[in-house]
Amino acid sequence: QVQLVESGGRMVQAGGSLRLSCAASGFPFSHYVMGWFRQAPGKEREFVASISQSGGQTYYDDSVKGRFTISRDNAKNTVYLQMNSLEPEETAVYYCAAGMIYYGLVQTDYKYWGQGTQVIVSS
Repeated sequence: QVQLVESGGRMVQAGGSLRLSCAASGFPFSHYVMGWFRQAPGKEREFVASISQSGGQTYYDDSVKGRFTISRDNAKNTVYLQMNSLEPEETAVYYCAAGMIYYGLVQTDYKYWGQGTQVIVSS
C-alpha cells in the first residue's frame, strides 16, 4: 500500500521558518522524483519544488528560490522542505508527491500524493 505522510505544518509568524517532512512507503522511493506542491484557499494547487531520485538535482518555483530547500534521505524514505522567510500569502496546504518525470513541474507528472499538511503564516 502506497503511503505519503506529510508532517511539520503549523502556524508560524511571517519571517519564520518551518521544515516539512514527507515519509514514504509502499513503493521504491529512491526510484522516484519527489515534489512539493501547495494549495492556498480558493486557489489552484501549484508547484513549489522537486528533487531528482539521487537528490543531485533540484528545481524550484521562482517565488521560493533562495528561501526554500528541498532535500531527501533515501535511507529513510523521506523528503523534506525547509522553508525560511515565510510570507502570509504562503499559507496553504502543502502536499508531497512522487513521480517518474524529470523535474516534475506539474501535477500530472506525479503518480502518488499525500494528504497534505497545513501551514499558516500569520502577519
